[in-house]
Amino acid sequence: MAPNGPDHERIGMLTKAMDDVYGQASPATAPTSAESTDGSAVDATQFRIVRAPGRVNLIGDHTEYNDGFVLPVAIELDTWIGFRPRQDGFVRVVSRHSRDVGSFRIDTLAPAPGRGKGGVAAPAAADATAGSEATSANGTRWSDYVAGMAWSLREAGLPARGFDGVVHTTIPIGSGLSSSSALEIASAVAMLSDGPTVSLPMLAALAQRAERDFVGVDCGIMDHMTIAAGREDRALLIDCRSLDTRYASLPFGICVVVCDTGSSREAHSSIPVIRRAECARAVALLSERMPGLCSLRDLDAGSLRRHRARLPENVARRAEHVVSENARVVAAAVALDTGNLDELGRLFAESHTSLRDLYEVSSPALEAMVEVARAVPGVVASRMTGPGLGGCTVNLVLADAVPALQAAVGREYDSRTGLQGRVYPVAVADRAGPVALG
Repeated sequence: MAPNGPDHERIGMLTKAMDDVYGQASPATAPTSAESTDGSAVDATQFRIVRAPGRVNLIGDHTEYNDGFVLPVAIELDTWIGFRPRQDGFVRVVSRHSRDVGSFRIDTLAPAPGRGKGGVAAPAAADATAGSEATSANGTRWSDYVAGMAWSLREAGLPARGFDGVVHTTIPIGSGLSSSSALEIASAVAMLSDGPTVSLPMLAALAQRAERDFVGVDCGIMDHMTIAAGREDRALLIDCRSLDTRYASLPFGICVVVCDTGSSREAHSSIPVIRRAECARAVALLSERMPGLCSLRDLDAGSLRRHRARLPENVARRAEHVVSENARVVAAAVALDTGNLDELGRLFAESHTSLRDLYEVSSPALEAMVEVARAVPGVVASRMTGPGLGGCTVNLVLADAVPALQAAVGREYDSRTGLQGRVYPVAVADRAGPVALG
């Protein structure tokens, strides 16, 4: 929810959408779906709304699947689901953006053949949510993320409750700001609204399982953990191995600004898969000399120097990035807490250079966006964020410099690249939960 109180316009929009799609809220309202039974299945008097924020990672890219550290924030761009609970285990959900309808019974859900267990290693699929095409290139529909969450809750023995719902999101689709994870967590909050309290790490793990084992996207847990556990004006330092977390305060007067390059990653969707395999190869080769090495998280800079000759040069560069990035993440959390803006600028710059030169996941659009931002007085730190090869940059900016950054992107980035950049100053938001309607 926005920090200034309930968004009555958005609440009204979802209320009207529910009435338009499912009929006026009245105890006698009968479902219209052929799969539905009778009006008693829908508790039409209990209209509710839940929300889940998007996320942007301040620093720590490609460390997540190496059991390392990340430092994301939950952001005010979010996904809302307006819904009425059902008593029959049936879910009907409509996208406010596409009007595409998804429907299923929770007790009959199962992963499609070939789609479970992370069978689709395509990062682009992670944005195939309620604002996108009805079906993505790999056959995934946005409503599969809702169904996957229901399946994951059911498999965990939790009492997932059906609902009739309408989804609305302000998270830009395809930007890498975790629209799919927000949809999953919002769906879980809706389906567990009258059930037992679930711990935040467990909620995140169940959402990750939904995306990996039902939808088939080989994802990590950072997005789900941030959305489930984020806190207003705080970054979340996550240990991706233990799931231990701690909060780091954003310095007063600093704004988080996301700059979308307008450049799609879809043409490079195989690159992150290759990088992940290269990291696994580094572990396999180094473990011959370092028994007990389970992931690059266990490697330090000194050990990498001693054994670097055992690695092909491209594999050594990937390992060097992960080792140095883990150290930068921990240092950045300290710099946030102490308000050390110079250190944050240095760490962001080193991270960007490492991602470009060692991990080789930059692009001309990302380089141009970072160069434009760094030339603006008051931009404290700027780097690419996410998988790379397109997508977004993340920037820490003095509040009074945000308009200058917006103007510079519109004036310089677009003319340099021929793309349309978009600038999103984003408040750092609280975790997912119910929206107060009053």
